Amino acid sequence: MEVKKILVAGLAASLGIQLFGACAREGSYEEESVYVGVAYYDQSDTFINALIDCLKEESREYEDKGCEVAMQFRGAGGSQRTQNDQVKELIDAGCNVLCVNLVDRADPSEIIDLARENDVPVIFFNREPVAEDMMQWDRLYYVGALAGQSGTMQGELAVELIRSDAGIDRNRDGKIQYVVLEGEPGHQDAIIRTENAVDTLKRNGIEVEKLSYGIANWNRAQAQNQMLQMISQHQNQIELVLANNDDMALGAIDAYEKLNYTESALPVFLGIDGTDVGLEAVREEKMAGTVYNDKEGQAKAMMELAAALVTGEGMDKIELEKERYIFLPYSKITPDVLD
Repeated sequence: MEVKKILVAGLAASLGIQLFGACAREGSYEEESVYVGVAYYDQSDTFINALIDCLKEESREYEDKGCEVAMQFRGAGGSQRTQNDQVKELIDAGCNVLCVNLVDRADPSEIIDLARENDVPVIFFNREPVAEDMMQWDRLYYVGALAGQSGTMQGELAVELIRSDAGIDRNRDGKIQYVVLEGEPGHQDAIIRTENAVDTLKRNGIEVEKLSYGIANWNRAQAQNQMLQMISQHQNQIELVLANNDDMALGAIDAYEKLNYTESALPVFLGIDGTDVGLEAVREEKMAGTVYNDKEGQAKAMMELAAALVTGEGMDKIELEKERYIFLPYSKITPDVLD
């Protein structure tokens, strides 16, 4: 065992891998070391960074369980080609399980081929590959949440707010004029979140009128710019802002603050993800609510699955949907339930 520790430490030092100590479930993991290669779409994404922090913390929880755990991280800067190259680097570096947050969820084939050729299982996370790609190999898994649920919950938050506060309909025309800040063009989660939020409003008898939408790529600064353009076009007509994530909701708020709008003239802002900055905005009542994406639960599920896939221990205790999916539920967050 002492020799193995020296080898693991040497690998960590030479490759820049972040090493965590042994994790032993009554000694059952002593024969295996888990080297996790984590590839994610963009290092500037607030939620992904928070999820990765949770994954690191979850790895530390394995210090007392019986396997050596080392992790190496690669951000692709929004380039699928770069991510493909990074995955090859991680495999060449000796990683025996991959956690991949795809840049392009519709283009995982090169990563799957590399993993299959080297018999390295893949846990996709946060960006779900299409079902056909998930069937390319029997060692592909997914950990995340159902995008439709987040959109539905965002719509439910809007319904509750509109029913409880007639003042949201500022022009009193019986309709709620709204705009949407979307994540990426053609991105499945962005489309589903928007559609489900709006459908939920309509299904609950809320009459709505869409004024505009903007693509802001999950980014706060881009959302501010998009919102400034929409305010210029629609002035005080906007009564509700539906954003596909918290950063874009905060960007919308930034736009109104830049223009020095009074509080009474502001629309309702709703986000998704429950990032630290998003929750703080809810606490300060700048944002009316958000939908919490369980990053802690996802990190825990990813680490448990990674260890089980490498060591062969504990797979029977992991609940999988369709033999390869783990979905964590969202939850609605408003100022009164935040604490």
